[in-house]
Amino acid sequence: MKKTVHLVQLGPIEQLRAGKLIRRLAQLMLGLTFYGISMAMMVRGNLGQAPWDALHLGITAHLPVSFGWVVVGLSFVVLLLWVPLREMPGLGTLANAITIGVVAGLALQVLKTPELLWGRAALTVGGVLLCGLGSALYIGAQLGRGPRDGLMTGLQRVTGLSLRLVRTGLEIAVLTIGLTLGGFGLFGVGTVLFALCIGPLTQALLPWVLIPLDAVTAVAEEQ
Repeated sequence: MKKTVHLVQLGPIEQLRAGKLIRRLAQLMLGLTFYGISMAMMVRGNLGQAPWDALHLGITAHLPVSFGWVVVGLSFVVLLLWVPLREMPGLGTLANAITIGVVAGLALQVLKTPELLWGRAALTVGGVLLCGLGSALYIGAQLGRGPRDGLMTGLQRVTGLSLRLVRTGLEIAVLTIGLTLGGFGLFGVGTVLFALCIGPLTQALLPWVLIPLDAVTAVAEEQ
């Protein structure tokens, strides 16, 4: 039996008043933690990076700061792009901007790149799977989009283009910049695997982790 997903569009205050707050906050932080760990897994797998991570690594190669802090810094740069798009942040938006980069940085200190190919492949595949679960968990908490997701939806609304086209264009753009800054070694089978699987994985898992809100005061999006 197929489950229907209803994601509501609420302002920051309405998000906090919509019920089940403790559960939603716990799920938000669990999802963001999984997402940060998944980024570190793909970096250590070293078989190709997700487009945004290629950009993060490309910037890291030119700045005297760690990968984790580049993720945090770029999140806030992206949030500045929300202003002309009139996107509305939530608690989850700020938590996303900070938590993922901090967790990724800590996880990179623990994880090492395996010498054997199968170990690197396991980290890469596991990273994609964990990212899909983390994405579904934090989106399902319904506490606001992440900076990069909000940029995508804002551009879609302003341009009138399809969400798929906007996402594809954004990811091609950031991947191209990342490869220019960090080299084509950042592109590989992991990049392709992420591009093909992350959307379907998140969509498949979201109905099982979505937390329905008590106060639905906005138009719902049916997926």
